[in-house]
Amino acid sequence: MSLKYVLGALSLFLFVAGCRSQLDLTPALESMTEEALLNHIRVLSSDEFEGRSPGTKGETLTVKYLTEEFQKLGLKPGNPNGTYVQEVPLVGFTPKPSGWFVAGGKRITMKFPDEAVALTRRSVPETMVENSEMIFVGYGVVAPEYGWDDFKDVDVRGKTIVMLINDPAIPDPNDPTQYDTTMFRGKAMTYYGRWTYKYEIASEKGAAAAIIIHETGPAGYPFGVISGSWGRENFDIKTPDGNMNRPAVEAWISLPKAQELLTASGFDYEKLKHEAIKKDFRPISLGARATFRIQNTMRDVPSANVLAKLEGSDSRLKDEYIVYTAHWDHLGKDETLTGDQIFNGALDNASGTASLLEIAKAFTKLNPPPKRSILFLAVTAEERGLLGAKYYATHPLYPLQKTLANINIDGINQWGRTKDIVVVGFGNSTLDDLIVELAREVQRVVVPDPEPEKGFFYRSDHFEFAKQGVPALYTDSGIDYVGKPEGYGKQKRDEYTNNDYHKPSDEIKPDWDLSGAIEDNRLLFRVGYEVAQRPQWPEWEPGTEFKAKREEMLKR
Repeated sequence: MSLKYVLGALSLFLFVAGCRSQLDLTPALESMTEEALLNHIRVLSSDEFEGRSPGTKGETLTVKYLTEEFQKLGLKPGNPNGTYVQEVPLVGFTPKPSGWFVAGGKRITMKFPDEAVALTRRSVPETMVENSEMIFVGYGVVAPEYGWDDFKDVDVRGKTIVMLINDPAIPDPNDPTQYDTTMFRGKAMTYYGRWTYKYEIASEKGAAAAIIIHETGPAGYPFGVISGSWGRENFDIKTPDGNMNRPAVEAWISLPKAQELLTASGFDYEKLKHEAIKKDFRPISLGARATFRIQNTMRDVPSANVLAKLEGSDSRLKDEYIVYTAHWDHLGKDETLTGDQIFNGALDNASGTASLLEIAKAFTKLNPPPKRSILFLAVTAEERGLLGAKYYATHPLYPLQKTLANINIDGINQWGRTKDIVVVGFGNSTLDDLIVELAREVQRVVVPDPEPEKGFFYRSDHFEFAKQGVPALYTDSGIDYVGKPEGYGKQKRDEYTNNDYHKPSDEIKPDWDLSGAIEDNRLLFRVGYEVAQRPQWPEWEPGTEFKAKREEMLKR
């Protein structure tokens, strides 16, 4: 063996060893406890907090609680202006929709919000779309990198477009039982499949109204989730133009109502879906007309992100940041309901906000603090479209060019210890390599999202950081539970989705076991700590849609 080889191997060993912390992290890790985590969840999801909707008493209590908890920990105000809040100007709008379709000489009425939901994001008291031609545009996707254009040369300005949820479900030409992984990532959803993209492309194309056909499987949630969220007050960031660039109407219809419409128009739903997965698909006029009227009650809703900072100990690196996020908001209170009217949001996302506080506490136990600064950011209005995260990411208080990573917590494991932990969007960045390494050290494994078709990577606050180029990590509960039979994890996940997600029943349950949540939080703490210490910055993997944005940002 040559001396050159030995010296090279030694240098590599010393470099890797130098990347790892020599500080004993035990006091920090052990400071996170099930009891403390549950206590925070209990407060935030209590009836007193009324479901934590922005612009309500619930927001006032939540902001006060988080601010006081950050102060107790001795953390500095996260806003450079000396406060623990970043003001987020929102506009609240409550739609009162009515409407119908005319197809095959038949008038098809819609029952709102049971069969359809509709709103306008325009800041106007009333909007109408009358007798608008309806055009089926498949999945509504324009993706040049895949050579895909669902609109072709068809002008849909002033018309009502009807779209399928999710990405084009293209079968593998060699095995029709599988998805073609060369197109739209196969089974996994891309941003083109997310409902927010579909309304964005409708805006770009100048459509008067945009309708998405809901299907529970591809959407990842039942229609009741949409009616529960969209059928009441919604929010958006207040803009100078009052969102007049958006379609006059943005709507969803249930699958049975869509089938009724298409049958009356002389079309078969399944046949249309089959046509829509072909690259040569062209928009189809349904021979139907849509009419909508939306009365809009509006109000300004001053809201706030809550944030605290642990300043880094390295004079050269303390102006670089790792940002932990969790959304503090939920759906508030619905006084039209009989029985329980409060959407307590214990799991979604009092649990994530409680975890943010516990991880923040752990970082304060370090002496010295990490080299880089850590920002703990509890964002508003996630349930209304990731608005608080979007506002921070587009109005950052610390430069995104110096933000190394975002670690997001949205829901925790409430059913016990797992051998694994899920990384949503696994393979997107080198943060995934880091958590794999750290999980291995505690005899755990990292697994990809078992339901990539539901697009969870695009459904929480980290996505707003990713869109701006910041590498982001978002984990979910593992599914291989210690001491539980195979399938237990999926069973519990499905039970929550079907019974509690976005419902008043999302409350602390007697069978909760937060031991697994603590292990997950300790792992996320270690990820952030290592990023704060190591010389290498996290990077997006080649081919990831966010890599170019990051490279462009770092050139400035």
